[in-house]
Amino acid sequence: MRYLIVLLAIAGIVVSSLALKVHYDTGSEPCRLSDKWDCGAVNHSPYAVIHGVPVAAIGIAGYLLIGVLGFMRRRGLVLVAVLIGLAFALYLTNIEAHVLEVWCLYCVISQGIIAVLTLLALAWVGWARLRSRAA
Repeated sequence: MRYLIVLLAIAGIVVSSLALKVHYDTGSEPCRLSDKWDCGAVNHSPYAVIHGVPVAAIGIAGYLLIGVLGFMRRRGLVLVAVLIGLAFALYLTNIEAHVLEVWCLYCVISQGIIAVLTLLALAWVGWARLRSRAA
């Protein structure tokens, strides 16, 4: 289970890195699919930065933390980290849906990754508790 969590965390780092590239890119947007799907509009909005730090950089750090904690088999801390990440991703998704009314493909992929990581972390903690009760 931990290797799957680490693998998904690496995927999250890659997706967040692509979003960070868009944040700093001033050229053509690689994922402007339509008026409703535009990574540039999302990543250049005022909501793409928190206290001067790009949201994508926060995502990279979060996924890195989840990957390291997963590799170290720190189930409880992985669960806490993914729940914080999920809450943050849901907050950002709400902004995309109701404030910006534009979606970023990288952000949606990241939302899927953190959702799957949350389910895996819940299963990992639950499985460990079941095993300890059975022993």
